[in-house]
Amino acid sequence: MTHENPTSNPISDPEAQEITRTPTPSTAAAAKGYSAKVVVNKVKNNLVFHSKWGELNGAMGDLGTYIPIVLALTLARDLNLGTTLIFTGVYNIITGAIYGVPMPVQPMKSIAAQALSDTTFGVPEIMAAGILTGGVLFVLGVTGLMQLVYMLIPLCVVRGIQLAQGLSFALTAVKYVRKVQDLPKSKSLGERHWLGLDGLVLAIVCLCFIVIVNGAGEKNRGCCEGVQSGGDDMQNEVARNKRRSRVRRVIFSLPSAFMVFVLGVVLAFVRRHEVVHEIKFGPSSIEVVKFSKHAWKKGFVKGAIPQLPLSILNSVVAVCKLSSDLFPGKDFSATSLSVTVGLMNLVGSWFGAMPSCHGAGGLAGQYKFGGRSGGCVALLGVAKLALGLVLGSSLAHILRQFPVGILGVLLLFAGIELAMCCRDMNTKEDSFVMLICTAVSLVGSSAALGFLCGMIIYVLLRLRNWSRDKPLSAIWMHKNPEQV
Repeated sequence: MTHENPTSNPISDPEAQEITRTPTPSTAAAAKGYSAKVVVNKVKNNLVFHSKWGELNGAMGDLGTYIPIVLALTLARDLNLGTTLIFTGVYNIITGAIYGVPMPVQPMKSIAAQALSDTTFGVPEIMAAGILTGGVLFVLGVTGLMQLVYMLIPLCVVRGIQLAQGLSFALTAVKYVRKVQDLPKSKSLGERHWLGLDGLVLAIVCLCFIVIVNGAGEKNRGCCEGVQSGGDDMQNEVARNKRRSRVRRVIFSLPSAFMVFVLGVVLAFVRRHEVVHEIKFGPSSIEVVKFSKHAWKKGFVKGAIPQLPLSILNSVVAVCKLSSDLFPGKDFSATSLSVTVGLMNLVGSWFGAMPSCHGAGGLAGQYKFGGRSGGCVALLGVAKLALGLVLGSSLAHILRQFPVGILGVLLLFAGIELAMCCRDMNTKEDSFVMLICTAVSLVGSSAALGFLCGMIIYVLLRLRNWSRDKPLSAIWMHKNPEQV
């Protein structure tokens, strides 16, 4: 496998290749460079829906991680939910227009975990950590160092981080389904009851419904192709097959994740109908956060330093690799992703918006449920922006009643889709490195530690090949000497 070209052995997905095929720009259009007309046309193409129901369904694929983290910080640390919705909504719209794929906007998980575990890590410290993390990523992007990092990190190590993140999502999802959760304290309170508006039966039914509609992500085709008519019996059989095929197409085209999410919203009102009286219309006030020297110091030491390895690996490097796998022909540079993550936090964190980044798990989840274009996340951004302007922080009262079991189901599919991207490790050496990286990441609860161990093992395995008289560049990149 050639490391420099991850798409040389892409994950087989005929649907992705079919949908993402775009016409090659003409020579005249290319000569115009970045004229206003060319940019406008590119943005329009990036936001075009490939499938209305599919894009709507795909927009729900990232909510399993977004809602629990943002809701927990809102309830436990007084995060301004209205401001966060407005800024992340704008981020979604912009990234959808720029990249033309369902590029996610997720909360920075390491910073969120620190805030939820440390009562002294408040909003100023959260925002300081976001600004400092964004500043470092922006500098790495504009100087080109992030692209160098992307080129040097082996694919098997990236796959190890992706597998660890996907399994981590899946394990968290199972915990959400099986046990009652106190999201503000990130604690499990006991076994979940089988019946009820947030019971195990509800979660299992939602899970089975999504599996029936979406399957494992394969493209469903008609079942009566190639049938030839011959007599009344054969014609009747063809007619029955056509009717059956139409029913299958209707069922398989249902926006399953969207329907499950709407069900959760309805149940939130049913569980506590008094929540209607707690809703206040109008946006939350947007104010500049006041920082102290202590907030900057603590934000850097306890927030930015642990977050940086995760952002570099999962928000930039892994997203670049995954986008090449899922969307052949749409390759994004590590430089552009690093710059957009940096700018998001250098702007929004000053006003109290939760520090955000891209994420391979969100991209995999939105792709799993049908997201294929930038219009998917742009639609989600418009919804966030509208909710932030209309309901503001009072939306937290509704989300607090949302069935956590349903969130677990959505998160489970996002995690499994991300983990499945690692099935292209075809050699025993690559699989060995990937699994060591995954095991250390999961047991040590640190992507940085898993990455370090994976890189060490990878280097040791490459050193064993020196006896074959290959150049170092050929050994590192898995190339034949004549290819160097």
